[in-house]
Amino acid sequence: MTNTALPELHAASHATFPFTALVGHDALQRALLLAAIDPGMGGVLISGPRGTAKSTSARALAALLPQAPFVTLPLAASLEQLVGTLNLEDVLRDGQVRLAPGLVARAHGGVLYVDEVNLLPDALVDALLDVAASGVNTVERDGVSRQHAAQFVLVGTMNPEEGELRPQLLDRFGLSVALANPDDAAQRQAIVRARLAFDADPHALLAEHAAAQSRLVATLAAARAALAQLPWPDAVVQHAAHLALAAGVDGIRADLVMLRAARALAALEQRDHVGVADVDAVAELALAHRRAPDSATPPMSRPSHAPAGGQGAAAASNGTEPDGDWGALPPQPEAMASVKHTGAWPPKKA
Repeated sequence: MTNTALPELHAASHATFPFTALVGHDALQRALLLAAIDPGMGGVLISGPRGTAKSTSARALAALLPQAPFVTLPLAASLEQLVGTLNLEDVLRDGQVRLAPGLVARAHGGVLYVDEVNLLPDALVDALLDVAASGVNTVERDGVSRQHAAQFVLVGTMNPEEGELRPQLLDRFGLSVALANPDDAAQRQAIVRARLAFDADPHALLAEHAAAQSRLVATLAAARAALAQLPWPDAVVQHAAHLALAAGVDGIRADLVMLRAARALAALEQRDHVGVADVDAVAELALAHRRAPDSATPPMSRPSHAPAGGQGAAAASNGTEPDGDWGALPPQPEAMASVKHTGAWPPKKA
């Protein structure tokens, strides 16, 4: 029998679609850039149907950051895989406690991408958001703890038709963007042409956008350096508070995110002050996923969200929390409240 040589397999190109070549994603690009300038805001949650360039945009952002890793969190990841663990067995051998780093350590200085974040266990999402907001990861085991820096841009994506995040977790994301299928024929053609050009010759498209990419890289670096020098005038803080109150949000996280995003925008646009217009420009990114179902209703009289077992639902409440085990309570007649849309993305189709 004659041996037939198999065709040689060449490594696939690792070229990344250029950020400046994205079409029809102005709000998403702004949100990602602001999160890259100030990762402590809590990252960006991108909601939208399949095929709307969610992962492409996240990878394109990582390419703008110098030597930035792009780390993807698997859907089946464990908590130890995410935050790491301590190897205490080494103490018996050489007296040293060694840290086995997790994905947050690998993502330090880059982008941590979480696809279908709404399908992850709540405990995993909660730990992830804690690290993203603080920039510090704490690993504990058997009373021993170690800390290490873990500063990264968190980008989470979800398709709302596959389930929703609990409001408590939703609020922890700094900014949110809701994508939709493009309904303009000209825009669809522009998106398709850009993608076809990249697939046919990625290096040619990268060369075409090289100058714009270089300028954006330099702008991001300058914005990060100038961020801490930009104060918030009283008028800016007051305006953010008024917008948060009008949206009926819970807590003050919306105010803080709006102010940090406004400062990042001023730094991105190379201005030496933060203005009221900056707050207006970023307000919807910070408020869309936090806005109350009925902002005219006082917070104390709005329906309270159900605990972990009731994701995406709301039930009528008398404003008090029962004590003890829920299962031990006698049945009580309660009025039902209809589920209302948060405004962060389109409701599920029937």
